[in-house]
Amino acid sequence: MREVLPQLLRWWEAGESVGMGTVIATFRSTPRPPGASMLVGPDASAVGSVSGGCVEGAVYDVAQSVAASGVPELHRYGVSDDDAFAVGLTCGGILDVYVEKVSRETFPELGEVAADIEAGRPVAVATVVDHPDPSYVGRRVLIRPDADLDGGLSGSLGSARIDAAVHDDALGLLAAGHNGTLSYGPDGERRGEGLRVFVWAFAPAPRLLVFGAIDFAAAVARVGGFLGYRVTVCDARPVFATTSRFPGADEVVVDWPHRYLQAEQEAGRIDGRTVITVLTHDPKFDVPLLEVALRLPEVGYVGAMGSRRTHDDRMERLREAGVSEAELRRLHSPIGLDLGARTPEETAISIAAEIVAGRWGGSGEPLAERDGRIHA
Repeated sequence: MREVLPQLLRWWEAGESVGMGTVIATFRSTPRPPGASMLVGPDASAVGSVSGGCVEGAVYDVAQSVAASGVPELHRYGVSDDDAFAVGLTCGGILDVYVEKVSRETFPELGEVAADIEAGRPVAVATVVDHPDPSYVGRRVLIRPDADLDGGLSGSLGSARIDAAVHDDALGLLAAGHNGTLSYGPDGERRGEGLRVFVWAFAPAPRLLVFGAIDFAAAVARVGGFLGYRVTVCDARPVFATTSRFPGADEVVVDWPHRYLQAEQEAGRIDGRTVITVLTHDPKFDVPLLEVALRLPEVGYVGAMGSRRTHDDRMERLREAGVSEAELRRLHSPIGLDLGARTPEETAISIAAEIVAGRWGGSGEPLAERDGRIHA
C-alpha cells in the first residue's frame, strides 16, 4: 500500500470510494511481494500493480465490483494448466489477493496511518482477510510499539485471545519491517486455522550509512535512495562532507565516523536492517570505525572498499586492535560483487547487488546458470 498511498489518500480525503486489491500471500515465484497493492479509483483509473501484469485485469474487475458492493473478497490466482493465456501467472506462481472497498467509512484510520508514515513513526495495520464468520472479514486495528492496543479485531463479544495473538505477532513483523499474513484458529488459537490476518508493517525506511565523502559515495547514496534506504553520508572533513556534493543523501554529517556510529548505536538508531558501507580506505578512519561496526549486536551488512593490498593491511590492523576472527567474518571486503565495475556508478551497482543478495539469500550467480526457483 505504501507505493499507492499518496493517490489513495487524495481520494480518501475527497470522500471518494476506492477498490483496492492487495497481495497478502505468495507461493513459489511471483512478481510482487505481499503488501503490493492496486487501486481502482472512482474515475475507473488503475494505480499500482499486484502481479506485474499477469492478473491485473481480473483484479481490476473484482475491485470495481467490491467498491460498489462494499463486500470484501479474497481470491487466489495461479498458473492456468489448460490455457496459458487465461487468468493466472505465467511464471508458475500463486498469489492470494484481498480486495476491499476503501473509504472514510470503511477505513477511518487511514489518515492516522498516513501521518505516522510521513513522520517516520512505525505503525502496523492488521486486517482480517478470512474467517469462518463473515462478519469478522474486513475488521482492522492499528498497532504501534510502546502503545496499548487501540480497539481490537474480536469485537465486544469476541475473544481477547485473538487480539493478544495478533498484537504480539504484528509487533514482530513491524520490528523486522516485513508484511505478512498470520494464521490462527477461529478464536485466535495458535495451533489452528480458519482465521487469517494480513499485516502491513510500515516501519521507517532502513538506513544506509555511507562513510567517506568521495565520488563513489555519491553514487552509492543515489542507488541507496533508489532501493528505499534512508541515506546518511558521514565524513570528518567538512570541506568534502557537504549537501551540494551529495544531493542523493537524506543527511550529510560532519563527524569522525567511529564516533558518529557509536552515538547512533547508543541512541537506538541502528538495527538489523541497517547497512554500513566504508568507502574511505584510509586506516585512520577505517580501523576505528570497523572496530565499532563489526561489534554491533545487530546490523544487516558491513562492507569496506579497497584493493586486495588495502584489505590485507586493514585485516591485520583490525586483528591488532583486538577484533576477533568471528567478528572479521562479518566484513564484506573488498566490497561488492564481481561485475567488472570501473566507474563510481558501476561500483555502486556492484555494492547494491551484494547488499540485495545478502538480504534475500541470493547467490550472486547468473540466473541463466542456475536451476530451480528464481526466488528462494
